[in-house]
Amino acid sequence: MLEVHDLSVRFGGITALDGVGFSVRRGEMVGLIGPNGAGKTTLFNCLTRRYDADAGTVQYEGENLLAVPPHGIAAMGIARTFQNLGLFPHMSVRDNVLVGAHHRGEAGFLTAALRLPRVRREEARLRAETEAVLERLALTGVAEHPAAGLPFGTLKRVELARALVGGPKLLLLDEPVNGLNSGEVEEFSGTLRAIRQEFDVTMVVVEHHMGFVMGICERIVCLNFGRKIAEGPPAEIQRDPGVMQAYLGTAV
Repeated sequence: MLEVHDLSVRFGGITALDGVGFSVRRGEMVGLIGPNGAGKTTLFNCLTRRYDADAGTVQYEGENLLAVPPHGIAAMGIARTFQNLGLFPHMSVRDNVLVGAHHRGEAGFLTAALRLPRVRREEARLRAETEAVLERLALTGVAEHPAAGLPFGTLKRVELARALVGGPKLLLLDEPVNGLNSGEVEEFSGTLRAIRQEFDVTMVVVEHHMGFVMGICERIVCLNFGRKIAEGPPAEIQRDPGVMQAYLGTAV
């Protein structure tokens, strides 16, 4: 589904990504790990076209992803969550989630302005799909509540719901369990496993919580200082001397 080859990104004299390459097969859940500053979020920002690459290629379902404008990413079936929650605090949970479906609307400006029957049918369809996702993620009870003031764990589910309502084929999760307690991490892990099957979605997960990422992903890619230093199944990555050195400062 996704092929990243020799991807490099530079900010002035700083190299954030240095020749990174890996692939993701359809249906996989791949973990992307590494110390702070390793280039993980920069990679996500390249895949969602927030950043331009200085070198390399990215193929998504056979298409050149780096040629797609940022506003075209969602329509290609790619969605993401953010390390720092990107919700609208004063909007309701329902409206925050509904924002994720905006690219699936087909009505043009004039059709929407005239409120033709087609527009009303489209809005009803998108709202019904939003309600289904809210129910699936146990958010119906807070659907009318503004995002501001809700528990952090709930807000993580709201952001996940917003990503899912767009109907993604590839879901990029940036530190999805950061800030959650152990019980919430376990619950979120189960939710992601179930959603992966129910929504037929491929996932790439950036996460510092090693117990979570090692327990939920079939394959791990490790970055350090912008370079890929290891790739393989969790058990192999846990024993890799280069990974241990990157995290602990010395090989064990």
